[in-house]
Amino acid sequence: MMRTPIRRRVVAVAATALLTLGTGALSASPASAAPAGCPSGAACIYGGPNSSGGVTDQYWSRGVHKLYNQVGVHTVFNNQTDDWKFLLCRGSNGEECDWTFYEGSWSDVDLTPFNSVIVTP
Repeated sequence: MMRTPIRRRVVAVAATALLTLGTGALSASPASAAPAGCPSGAACIYGGPNSSGGVTDQYWSRGVHKLYNQVGVHTVFNNQTDDWKFLLCRGSNGEECDWTFYEGSWSDVDLTPFNSVIVTP
């Protein structure tokens, strides 16, 4: 049996992770439960990672919203309905949107570089 050097395996795993993150498309893992506390129809940001700190921000209405005082890693959960999306954007007016959360998706994200969000059908 031919063994792959550890270094090559680590590089392959890292490259796969970067490709996955680079898509900006997130989906919930069937093995983990959705974060609690975010009402149906809202997109929510929690006070910290792993849904800690409770829901600190809720977004219900369509459009661009400024993001204030969100530094470090927070859980972001799109609990909207009817296939609405929630985007994290670096620009303050909805430009340079790197992450798209589809209905039912969530992830822990470092929100430090983000300045706005978009709620869109």
